[in-house]
Amino acid sequence: MFGIGLPELIVIAIIALLVVGPKKLPDLAKSLGKGFSEFRRATDDVTENIKQTLRPDDVKKEVNDFEDSLLYGKSNDQDDHKSSPPGGEERRENPHKDSTFKAQS
Repeated sequence: MFGIGLPELIVIAIIALLVVGPKKLPDLAKSLGKGFSEFRRATDDVTENIKQTLRPDDVKKEVNDFEDSLLYGKSNDQDDHKSSPPGGEERRENPHKDSTFKAQS
């Protein structure tokens, strides 16, 4: 813990006892303990939020979705089970084109 050993802690306690006084020292220690616990809780919350925000799997999925949308015109609301043909371009279906084709043949 910051390279502070037992002798250093004893010196700090003696100086705190002389500066603050024996009556207020327990209240000061209690306040410092609460402050450190609140600080630790806040840093743990921030760390957890960062971990949730930057999960590698989610980032990879978002990058892949973005890449698909740029390359193939595929958006997130389309079904994931549809895949692009081997040629690399996605075939877009046009209902009017199919009916026109059937009517001409």
